[in-house]
Amino acid sequence: MSREEIRITGKMVVLREKRLSDARNDYEWSCDPLLSRLDAASPLNMSYTEFLDEYTLDIDYSSSSRRRFAIETTDGEHIGNCSYYNIDYRRGEAEIGIMIGKPEYWGKGYGTDTLKTLINYIFKNTSFKRIYLKTLEWNKRAQKCFIKTGFSPYDKIRRNGYTFLLMELPRSKWELQSENQESYESNSRTTG
Repeated sequence: MSREEIRITGKMVVLREKRLSDARNDYEWSCDPLLSRLDAASPLNMSYTEFLDEYTLDIDYSSSSRRRFAIETTDGEHIGNCSYYNIDYRRGEAEIGIMIGKPEYWGKGYGTDTLKTLINYIFKNTSFKRIYLKTLEWNKRAQKCFIKTGFSPYDKIRRNGYTFLLMELPRSKWELQSENQESYESNSRTTG
């Protein structure tokens, strides 16, 4: 049974469903010590063949508690991944994650655009009351991006020797930001 692929377009990125053709990049990023450190994980220690077997199963059998997307530039280059997971319909919330795997795209607005695009998609297509995330306490670059997209810190936790900053974006705050952005864009068009 074939289904229509979801494509979510931002200003700088397109979020699309994961494909088998993403496996090579995802494997390289999972093996990269710098990217692993940013995710508080160890670099992947398995062969590409083993990885591909697991990857294929993961794509073929999607989970109702998680949605994963590839991040592409508007010209189609796969530069990272994002997802929302730990979906709790009863509580009306989900956790999000993002990884720009190509460092040459860091600090250029791709992460911010990805988050805005994903957040808008989630709140427009679900009844979630909030989205939350955790980030390493020392990762100030990521925190700056999260704050720019509306997240606020609310707690810290220690896990496996790492300290994480917990951040959240309630729907009410997103709605207010959306109204302000629409008003700004409307005024820019009429006065510009």
